[in-house]
Amino acid sequence: MQKKKIFVEVNVPNQIKRRLAQVVAKWSDLPIKWMKEENIHITVAFVGYVDESMLPEICEKVRESVENFEAFDLEFDRIELGPERNDPKIVWLTGKANVEMGMLNEQVERGLGMRPIAHKEFKPHITLGRIRKLKWDELAEKPEVGEKMNVSMTVDSVSIMESKGGGAEYVSLEECPLS
Repeated sequence: MQKKKIFVEVNVPNQIKRRLAQVVAKWSDLPIKWMKEENIHITVAFVGYVDESMLPEICEKVRESVENFEAFDLEFDRIELGPERNDPKIVWLTGKANVEMGMLNEQVERGLGMRPIAHKEFKPHITLGRIRKLKWDELAEKPEVGEKMNVSMTVDSVSIMESKGGGAEYVSLEECPLS
């Protein structure tokens, strides 16, 4: 049986993806592996490698987890290095803490039988690029990567996704609307 790499995401609207891709283009010469514009998303839960036969059950559990969850808004305000500025691993768009996003994460993970972490404050983020550690560490002077960027979006569905080709391509298996 073939294993599939599965995660649950919130899709980012295309106009926001375009805007983000335009902003990060100015840092294209840095040792950072940038996300393809079409792959920009917000991870709700990483399920991991699962047997293909489990996909219908996973889709059903996610659908049931979110069917009574109300749509909500997210606000982002800054592109920055993270999770730690002095030892960065990624470039991300971060936002204001959001209770609903934390509850959505918890509900989906609980529905999938995972051990959710209760989040009093869940800071949403969108990964834009992964730092190429060895090359980054070789830089004589660490570049300043970051700027203010106000972005708002409505979360009205989640998608069950398959990651193919080492994360080069994401394929939507099912979209589950929120109420």
